[in-house]
Amino acid sequence: MQLISCDYHNHAQAILAIFNEAIINSTALYDYHPRSMATMAEWFASKHAANQPVIGLCDEANTLAGFASYGSFRPRPAYKYCVEHSLYVHQDFRGQGLGKQLLDAIINKAIEQDYHTMIGGIDMENTVSIALHEKFGFVHTGTIKQAGFKFGRWLDVGFYQLMLPTPLAPIDG
Repeated sequence: MQLISCDYHNHAQAILAIFNEAIINSTALYDYHPRSMATMAEWFASKHAANQPVIGLCDEANTLAGFASYGSFRPRPAYKYCVEHSLYVHQDFRGQGLGKQLLDAIINKAIEQDYHTMIGGIDMENTVSIALHEKFGFVHTGTIKQAGFKFGRWLDVGFYQLMLPTPLAPIDG
């Protein structure tokens, strides 16, 4: 598997398929309806405008096996050193350790870009994702009970946080 920087023209369709499979079949995304290509164009444009990475893993046939990204945790200026990340692996590639590679890559990118805190919002039934994050040092910082409702049941979302050694000289304003 090779780490790559994803772009709209080469990877939007594959990322859309991964997102939509997760929406339809899991509680990894608290969406009800599949996303469209128009949504992907907006998503990639916002990532590009904010200099936020979309890191992918491709196999030997150049098939996108998974991706990770991050965005602003909250829009207020004082949150500028905090990002919320997401990570998804295509259903055909799960259980092969790709999540570890993607999480490692996105953490390193956040350090490179001088962020201080990474947040992951994880459905509390997603024990695989929770275990992965804990292996990387993420700490459970709280759970919002019944934050979502999907598949006829209430869903709890847990927040997991990783403190990064950057920036070396944070500034106000």
